[in-house]
Amino acid sequence: MNGIYLALPKAKIPTSPLWLVISRTGSDFDIILISAEYWDDHPLSPVGMIARVLDANGFNVGIIEKPVSEKDFTSLGDPKYFFGVTSGSIDSMLNNHTPLKKERHDEPNMPDRALTVYCNALRRYFKGCKIVIGGIEASLRRFAHYDYWDNDLRRSIMYDCRADVLVYGNGEKQIVKLANRARDGEDLAGVRGTCIISKEVPDDFQLLPSYAEIKESKEKFCEMQTGFSINKNLAQLYEHNYLLQFSYPNYSSEYLDMLYSMDFSRKMHKNSNLKMAQFSVVTHRGCIGECSFCSLALHQGSKIISRSEKSIISEIEKMAKHPEFKGYVDDLGGPSANMYGMDCVGCDGKCLNCFKLDKSHERLIDLMRKARQVRGVKKVFVRSGVRYDLAMESEEYMRELSAHHVSGTLKIAPEHTSEKVLALMNKKNERLADFILHFESLNPDGKQSLRYYFMICHPGDDENAVRDLGRKIQELKNVEQFQLFTPTPMTISTCMYWTGMNPFTMEKVKIIYDYHTKKKLKTLMMEAVGAK
Repeated sequence: MNGIYLALPKAKIPTSPLWLVISRTGSDFDIILISAEYWDDHPLSPVGMIARVLDANGFNVGIIEKPVSEKDFTSLGDPKYFFGVTSGSIDSMLNNHTPLKKERHDEPNMPDRALTVYCNALRRYFKGCKIVIGGIEASLRRFAHYDYWDNDLRRSIMYDCRADVLVYGNGEKQIVKLANRARDGEDLAGVRGTCIISKEVPDDFQLLPSYAEIKESKEKFCEMQTGFSINKNLAQLYEHNYLLQFSYPNYSSEYLDMLYSMDFSRKMHKNSNLKMAQFSVVTHRGCIGECSFCSLALHQGSKIISRSEKSIISEIEKMAKHPEFKGYVDDLGGPSANMYGMDCVGCDGKCLNCFKLDKSHERLIDLMRKARQVRGVKKVFVRSGVRYDLAMESEEYMRELSAHHVSGTLKIAPEHTSEKVLALMNKKNERLADFILHFESLNPDGKQSLRYYFMICHPGDDENAVRDLGRKIQELKNVEQFQLFTPTPMTISTCMYWTGMNPFTMEKVKIIYDYHTKKKLKTLMMEAVGAK
C-alpha cells in the first residue's frame, strides 16, 4: 500500500492536528524527500506536489523537513530508490539575506546553500546513496553562475551537491520518470528536464562556453547567457567532464488538470509560508512577459499553459466544501493573473508581441464569472497581480476585475519610471497612465485602489533616475514598498550586473556596485514613500 509519511517526533503529532499522515505499511520507503521548507499538503507546496504525484503513481514516500542532526537525516532510513532534496520555493541565500547582504532573520529558518548542506550530509550518513535535487535553488544554479553573496562565479550546483541527477523547472513529469526507471533498475541518465554529469557529450547537444572560459572572459559569460534555453540539449565543460541539460518535457493543459485534481487536503503547518494562500487556485503556468530580472522563462518556460475551465471550477467546488473554507478564494491566478488563456498557438517567436496572441481575455472572463457562482463562494480575489498593459486590451475584463475580484487594492508592477532602466528590464510603461485613469474611473468612490511595486539599483539605474522616480511616486497612492535589485542566478539582469554589459548588444551598462550608494538610494526612496 503506497502512501506519504512525515517524519515527526511522536510527541509532536498530537499537538499538530493540521499535519497529514497518509496510511503507510512496511518499513521501507521507495523515495525520501528532504525539504528546507515545511511540508504542506497543498498544490503550491513544492514538496507537497512532488509527494502527491509520486504517491499517485504508486510509490511509498517519506518526508523529512528542515533536518539538522544526524538523527533527523537518518530517521526514515535508506530509501529503496533515491533521496529527493530541495530547498523549496526559494533559493536559500535569497531567503536568508537582504539585497545589502544582511541576515533577514535572527535565526535563519533554513541553512545557507541548503541543497549543498543537505546533500553532503546524506553522503556522510548513507554511503553510495542516490540523490536527486530539484526546486528553485537547483533549477537556477544548474549551470555555472554568478553568485551575488560570493561576488564570484560558482560551478553548477551539481558539483557542490555531488548529486546524481538535477531536476529543473516544475518537476512532476521528471520525478515520476526517474522513479519508474529506478524501480525498473534502469539508468537515471537522459530524462528530459534533468541534468547529469557526463564524461562525453552526445551529438545532439549544443556547447555553452566552458566554466574556464567564463571565468576568464565576461564576453563569454554573455555568450553563455544568451545560449540558455529549456528547449535545447545543452552541455558545459568543467575540466574533465560535462554538465548535460536534457531539454524540457512537454507539459500540457491535460497534464496540469491531472496534477491539480489530486486529493490535496490543503492542511498546513502552523508556520507555513502559504497560510495566506491556503485557498488559492493556480490557473496556468509560464509567463510571456520575459522581464530581464525574472528567471521564470528558464524555469517554467516562456509559454502559457492554461488549465481547463472545468478543472479549475471543479477544484473550487471541492475547496468550497473544505471545513476551514470561509467563502473566499484567496487568489485566482498565476505568475501574471490575466495571462490565463493566452496559450501559444504554435509560433516560435515572442508571444507578447505575436499578432496571433488572443488578448481578448474571453476565457478568463468566463472563468471568473463561473468561479464566483460556485455554491459556497462569496468572493474570488485576484491577488497575484495583473499585467496592466494586457488588461487595457479588454474593457470587459477591466470591469469584471474591478467590480468583483479586487480586495481593496490591485497589485501592479511598473518597476521604474526611467525609460533607460525600463528598456534594460524589458518592461514597457507606455500604458501606465491610461491604466491608472481607467481604473480610477471604474472606482470613483475610492474604495478600491492600486498598489504599485518599484525596483531600484537595477542595471542602468543611477541617483538621478531614482530621484526622478521618488518625485513621480509622490503623485501615486499606495506606494508602500519597493525593492533593491538582487542579482539571482541565470537572469539577464544578473548577467548585466556581473559583466557590465548588455548580453544582446555587448554595450556597456552602468552598474551600482558599492553598498554606500545602494543605501543612499534606499534612503531616498524611503523618504519619498514616507513623504506621501
